[in-house]
Amino acid sequence: MKKETVLLVVVVLVAGILIGVIVSNMRKDNRQSSPSPVVPSAAIVDHQQRIATLEEIVAKEPQNRNAWVQLGHNFFDSEQPMKAIDAYAKALELDADDPDILTDQGIMFRRVGWYDRAIANFIRATDLKPDHQQSLYNLGIIYRYDLKDFASAAQAWGRLLELDPNGPNATQLKAEVEFLKTHMQLVHPQQ
Repeated sequence: MKKETVLLVVVVLVAGILIGVIVSNMRKDNRQSSPSPVVPSAAIVDHQQRIATLEEIVAKEPQNRNAWVQLGHNFFDSEQPMKAIDAYAKALELDADDPDILTDQGIMFRRVGWYDRAIANFIRATDLKPDHQQSLYNLGIIYRYDLKDFASAAQAWGRLLELDPNGPNATQLKAEVEFLKTHMQLVHPQQ
C-alpha cells in the first residue's frame, strides 16, 4: 500500500470517529434538555388497580384468605412493606400454618429492619416444612448481611445445600459458606 492510501484511510477513520462523537453528544444534549413527561408504568397502575379491587373484596369478605394473600403480594410487589405485613398477618390469622406466607411476611419484616420478627417467621416456616428452601435462603441472608452472624448464616445455607446441592444458587452458596467458615476460623481460630 502506498503512504498516501494509508494516510487517507487514517484520516477517514479519525474523521468518522469525531463525527460519531459529535453526533452522539448532540443527541445526549437533546435528551437532557427536553425531559420527557413522567408517565406511571403499566405495572404501577396495574398494582394500584388490583390493590383497590382486593381492598374492596376484603372489606366485604374479611374471611377471604386468598384475597388477603393476593393483597399482600401486591403490596409486596409495589414496595409497600408495612401494608404487605398487615395483609399477610390477616391471611395468617385465617391459616397460621402457611410457610410461603410466613416467608413473604418475613421478607417484608427484613425490609423494614425487624430482623428478629423475620427470623422468627423463617424458623416457623422451616418448622412447618423442613425443606422450605426459600426460608432457609432468607434466613442466611439476614444472618450474613444484616446481623453479621456468620456461623448462623453458614448453618442455614448449609442446610439449604444439603436439600438441594445442585440448585440454581448452589455454586454461589457453596462459595459463601466456604468464605464464612474461613472468616470464622480467622476471627475465632479455636472453632
